[in-house]
Amino acid sequence: MSEDRRLRVLRAIVQDYVQTSEPVGSKALLERHQLGVSAATVRNDMAALEEEGLIAAPHTSAGRVPTDAGYRLFVDRLSAIKPMSAAEQRAIAHFLEGAVDLDDVVDRTVRLLASLTRQVAVVQYPSLARSSVRHVELVPIGGHRLLVVLITTTGRVEQRVIDVGTDLLLDDEGEGEATLAVLRTELNRATSGRTLAEASAELASVPERFDPGLRDLVRAIGTALQDSLVEEREERVVLAGTANLARVGPDFTTNLGPVLEALEEHVVLLQLLGTVAEQGERIAVRIGHENPYAGLQATSMVTTGYGAGSDLVAGLGVVGPTRMDYPTTMAAVRAVATYVSRILAQ
Repeated sequence: MSEDRRLRVLRAIVQDYVQTSEPVGSKALLERHQLGVSAATVRNDMAALEEEGLIAAPHTSAGRVPTDAGYRLFVDRLSAIKPMSAAEQRAIAHFLEGAVDLDDVVDRTVRLLASLTRQVAVVQYPSLARSSVRHVELVPIGGHRLLVVLITTTGRVEQRVIDVGTDLLLDDEGEGEATLAVLRTELNRATSGRTLAEASAELASVPERFDPGLRDLVRAIGTALQDSLVEEREERVVLAGTANLARVGPDFTTNLGPVLEALEEHVVLLQLLGTVAEQGERIAVRIGHENPYAGLQATSMVTTGYGAGSDLVAGLGVVGPTRMDYPTTMAAVRAVATYVSRILAQ
């Protein structure tokens, strides 16, 4: 049997089963696809595919369905991920570019993915462990108060208000503004472009760069920044589209309970997505029993990393039944990740 022909038969079975959710027989294959061979040849090819564990009979009928191994071979042999249409790409860009802050970016992203794929969308918040400092800003806000702002490369903004305990910012000769300008320069020199852990360590030496009379002020600012650097380090994921599972409920061999319980375990999802950013921008597909967690072994996950520029800081993707339109889902996940990365890089 020609291996190329066998792959065409497998591809046809996958495509028909994804579209109809019905076991696929040789007669249907011949009617729907231009395979260029006889019915007997198709039946022989299907028998060989079944013997190799790539398709299986769900019950005593002439139809066959893909197995996890069959889906895996189908995905591995995709020559390319089909690009989304220009109209679809414009719609994605328009929807995401309206975001006003990082929380809004994540919220829009997860809802968009769920809508595009009709699966459960999962988006990991940018990992602070992989983030770097973009800029530190100091803003006098009246009286003795100073707003300390930390902006990371992943778009996160942390703010602290401190009491400087002095009229430094209220002098009439502009010395306060000049001092703040020097402070901004030194703080950004110590932190900009460094990871949060590196920046926190560098801040310890900044007070020694100033005259003794200013060191208490610099230490107060440094403490506020360090609080921003170490707080809110808990990693988070956001889900949308869980109701989509009800639409494909019959696809699961058992009830939806184990799947829903696994999705509620955010630690599990974080562990799965945490490896995605380390693998680069490529699309990762886990099919059925390739998932290490029992509750997700009736599902497939399509994921990829995103981040600012070449620095991938988190993962996003979708969870759905193994009877999934893999090419379309992979294209949607890749396109959304690309646009999110562009937004974070701005």
